Amino acid sequence: MPTALITGITGQDGSYLADFLLGKGYAVVGIVRRTSHDSYERIGHLLDRVRIVPADLLDQHSLTSVIRDVRPDEIYNLAAQSFVPTSWSQPVLTGEFTALGVTRILEAVRLAHPEARFYQASSSEMFGKVQETPQNERTPFYPRSPYGVAKVYGHWITVNYRESYDLFAVSGILFNHESPRRGLEFVTRKVSDGVARITLGMAKQLPLGNLDARRDWGFALDYVDAMWRMLQHPTPEDFVVGTGVMHSVRDLVRVAFEHVGLEWERYVTLDPAQVRPAEVDHLQADAAKARTLLGWEPTVSFEELVRMMVDHDVARLGARR
Repeated sequence: MPTALITGITGQDGSYLADFLLGKGYAVVGIVRRTSHDSYERIGHLLDRVRIVPADLLDQHSLTSVIRDVRPDEIYNLAAQSFVPTSWSQPVLTGEFTALGVTRILEAVRLAHPEARFYQASSSEMFGKVQETPQNERTPFYPRSPYGVAKVYGHWITVNYRESYDLFAVSGILFNHESPRRGLEFVTRKVSDGVARITLGMAKQLPLGNLDARRDWGFALDYVDAMWRMLQHPTPEDFVVGTGVMHSVRDLVRVAFEHVGLEWERYVTLDPAQVRPAEVDHLQADAAKARTLLGWEPTVSFEELVRMMVDHDVARLGARR
C-alpha cells in the first residue's frame, strides 16, 4: 500500500485528492496546522480513513519531523494562502506560506526522505499579464498579484531542487478549477451561493467585480487526477493543466441564473471594491503536453460544473431553512 502525504488536505483540492487516492488503495496522511478550532468540513466523511498529523509550512522542524516519521511515497504540497485578493492585504504572509513554505517542505524532503516523489501546486496566476494565448509550459511568467509572485517563487524553487538535488519534484501549473467544495470567497462559489440565495428568497442582489475577466474553468476532481498522473510519470516534468476553453465571469453568471430560470441582469450589481488593483484578463490553457504524455482529459464541461455548483448551494441553503 503506497503512502501519500498531503498538505492542505482540508481545502478543496486536498479533500478531493484524499478521496481519489483512497480509491486507489493509498494510505493517506494529511498535514494540518494547530488552531483553536478545526476546519474539517470538507474531509469529515474521511476522518476515519485518513491520518491527520500536525505541522506548519512556517515551521521547518515540524515538516522535517513529519516526513521523517511518515516516509511517504508521494508528497502533494497543496497548502497555501490561496485567495488572490487577500494577497494584497497580506502580501508578507502570502509570501511566507505560498513561496517560502515550498522551500521549507522541499528542504524537509531533501533532509529526511529524498526518495519521495513531490508535487507542487503551481498556478495559472503565474502567467498574469499573459505574453501569449493560450499558455503552455514555455510561456513566460508575468504575475500580477503578490499571490502570483509567490507562486512563481514556489514553482522555480521546485525546479531548482529537482535540478540541484536530483529529487523527483514536479509542478502542476493548474488553471482555475472549481467545485461545490470551493471556498465561498472565490467568484465561482460566490455566484453559485448568490444565485441559490436569490432563488430561495434569502437575497435580492449579487454584487460582483469585473464581469469581463476570462478564465479557463474546470472541475477540481479532474485536476487532482492530473496531479496523481504527474507523479506516476517516468520522469519528473512540469505540466499545464486546463480545459483550453475560456469563459468570462459574465458567462458564469448567465449560466448560473439561467439554470434557475432567472435573468441575471435583474440581480447582478457592480461593486468596485471587488475589482483587483491589477487584473488578470485572459487565462487559457494549452494542455497538449498533459494530454499526450499523461493521457489526461477533463470530463466535466463548464456548463455542467456551474449547474452542479448551483444545485449544491440550493440544496445546502434550502436544508437550513
